[in-house]
Amino acid sequence: MDTEAFAPGRNLALSPGKVVHRNRLIELIQYEPAGEEAHRTPLLILPPWINKYYILDLQPENSMVRYLTEQGFTVFMVSWKNPDASMDGITIEDYMELGPLEASEVVRDITGSPTVNVMGYCIGGTLLAMTLAWLAAKDDDRFGAATFMVSLQDFSRVGDTAVFMGDESLDLIEQQMMERGYLDSREMSNMFNLLRSNDLIWANVVNNYLMGEKPPAFDLLYWNSDGTRMARAAHAWYLRNTYRENNLIVPGRIQVKGEAIDLGRIRQDIYAVGAERDHIVPWDAAWRITQLVGGQVRYVLASSGHIAGIINPPGGKGTYWTQPPEAPPAASADAWRQGAQRHEGSWWTDWSGWLAERSGPRAAPPSMGSPAHPPLEDAPGRYVLEK
Repeated sequence: MDTEAFAPGRNLALSPGKVVHRNRLIELIQYEPAGEEAHRTPLLILPPWINKYYILDLQPENSMVRYLTEQGFTVFMVSWKNPDASMDGITIEDYMELGPLEASEVVRDITGSPTVNVMGYCIGGTLLAMTLAWLAAKDDDRFGAATFMVSLQDFSRVGDTAVFMGDESLDLIEQQMMERGYLDSREMSNMFNLLRSNDLIWANVVNNYLMGEKPPAFDLLYWNSDGTRMARAAHAWYLRNTYRENNLIVPGRIQVKGEAIDLGRIRQDIYAVGAERDHIVPWDAAWRITQLVGGQVRYVLASSGHIAGIINPPGGKGTYWTQPPEAPPAASADAWRQGAQRHEGSWWTDWSGWLAERSGPRAAPPSMGSPAHPPLEDAPGRYVLEK
């Protein structure tokens, strides 16, 4: 693949914005408003730290960031730092403290809003669930409505990654991290590429070597190859407490920053998305959040897979399924599916309506940054460019 064909800030991650905060683990991007008015309650997005954030801002025509700002939302994005060996002691508590907790304080300062709506994608949603439970134990209600996109909390049924998550594989991963101080992105990338060898590798081999063709420049493939490393201590904790021991769903089993984690204490309104052909987070595993939290959950099933099911803007081919408003809570994922209604188009429109109802009235948008958090540089910032 032509690695020179794309670059964040040149023809990817083009939504205008400013880096308004930086610490040793994140840059926080505030996006410019698209109109004269915006909902008073801002939205903070927590992408996975195992990938670069710009999957949510690839090209203008498929950018979730652009769509949200055009719908009148004030959007903030966490851009995670690409860890190196000097960060091997970074813990999962650091990810919580320097990620959603610190970012939400900055968002509240800039916007003046006491509450912040929040979205977590994939592992970003797993961190979000832990954070919401931790805040619930503290009686801290800084987060309003929460969205979980193809995110696991119950790891009893995981996708194709399960073949790499046996005890021997986890021990090998930990050994590699101990030697380097981090898990190299190539190990992660090779792992996922083997899962989908027909899609990601074989077609390129056929075109490149057998037919002598240069593979087409493709924004999604570029993003897929733009890997990130895993901080050793945090990733070891994550693998053991999720894939190996599935501790997150047992109330009180995990202690984080002095508080026992109980997902049942989460009372926010929740929007959760699964993807029909997701090979990493099976749709019925993503559905489990409806049984784990204490708040009202709207679960939506998108067509396609872990990435394409999420990056599916209005005007495309997608379909999605929802339960009718009067339907009682389903006892199982299969029961939910049997009662679900099919809709043509993108689930983004459904989510936007749900989020708007929980984002307050519209008013003049907030300034870019604040006296305490002045803009540092233009989006996409510098952390996303680190190799």
